[in-house]
Amino acid sequence: MKKTIEDIEISGKRVLLRVDFNVPMEGGKITSDVRIVEALPTIKYLLQHNAKLIICSHLGRPDGTPNKKYSLKPVFEKLKEYLPEYDLAFCNEVIGEKAEKMANNLKEREALLLENVRFEPGEEKNEEYMIDGLSKLADIFVLDAFGTSHRKHASTYGVSSKLPSAMGYLVQKEVETFEEILQKPQRPFVAILGGAKIKDKIDVVKNLINKVDTILIGGGMCFTFIKAIKGEVGASLVDDEKIEFCYEIIKEAINKKVKIILPVDFVCAKNIDDEAGAEIYKLGKIPADKMGLDIGPKTIKLFKKFIKRAKTVVWNGPMGVYEKLMFKNGTRSVAELVAKNKRCKSVIGGGDVVSAVEEFDLIEKFSHVSTGGGASLKLLEGKELPAISVLSEK
Repeated sequence: MKKTIEDIEISGKRVLLRVDFNVPMEGGKITSDVRIVEALPTIKYLLQHNAKLIICSHLGRPDGTPNKKYSLKPVFEKLKEYLPEYDLAFCNEVIGEKAEKMANNLKEREALLLENVRFEPGEEKNEEYMIDGLSKLADIFVLDAFGTSHRKHASTYGVSSKLPSAMGYLVQKEVETFEEILQKPQRPFVAILGGAKIKDKIDVVKNLINKVDTILIGGGMCFTFIKAIKGEVGASLVDDEKIEFCYEIIKEAINKKVKIILPVDFVCAKNIDDEAGAEIYKLGKIPADKMGLDIGPKTIKLFKKFIKRAKTVVWNGPMGVYEKLMFKNGTRSVAELVAKNKRCKSVIGGGDVVSAVEEFDLIEKFSHVSTGGGASLKLLEGKELPAISVLSEK
């Protein structure tokens, strides 16, 4: 087990805390501060226990050069609103003399926010100069940026090689949640998989087939599975290179007594902009010039049977092109069905599903909403996250 912040002595120590303040911005203004709020429990714990706190994060993709558009200054202003009882300072550099001086001058229960770590070219390349520069600022490293923990960057992965380290509350919660559902799930355990491309989910499907009782498949990826069992899909999205893989997975599921449930009807149109031409077709009846862009009402009814009985649900990927009004119903209906099942532990991961559930105002109804799309996908694949794997052991 990895150390958590409650396993380390932090009083009087300089603590470098890597968070995920990659907040959405418009015209220099933060449009959602959810990621800031999610980091507050760890920040408050560290300050309440007399740490001298140095906070770092990335924002956007400035590609290793300073860019005012991606400055963390607006985040600093927002952070001050949430922490009025503490002294906070902002350093317009990431590493170097100025950052070192400001970090060394911190008193207990004071915090310093560094400028965007991605303003340095060595951050994403995990270069030694960047690792050294960050390590000089602190005595202890705490990782609370789950969303970037699948990356080998200097501020997430590199500093652990130089400093004693631990997980913050957010990372701890993510790791424990995924461990629990993948290792000790309450059954029936249902996985709901969607999204456009099967190639993005190959390892997820491979791993989950050994864990779950049922996999419900929607989104564009379902058509490659349908094609694998010789179904007709009209002009729908198919990954020809993955047909054989889907066929093997269906065979494996039968051997392991895992149910793979595919859609039986679809909302179809000529393309995603042809909302006026949207019509419902049964499986095998999709016209040659139309593509499936959402699951249909009979499929929703079919999926309902399994979702209703589930004790554990993990969901990654929307059921259709939910951004369009005519192709939104499948994702919304599945979200409502999972939200209604009060007996089940429901976990959602992946940006698209999280955005959809937020839009439907159902986020509070889910047991756990993962803060990292790529990172949660890696855990569902049964893989270790590099930045978490190098943290200090208990």
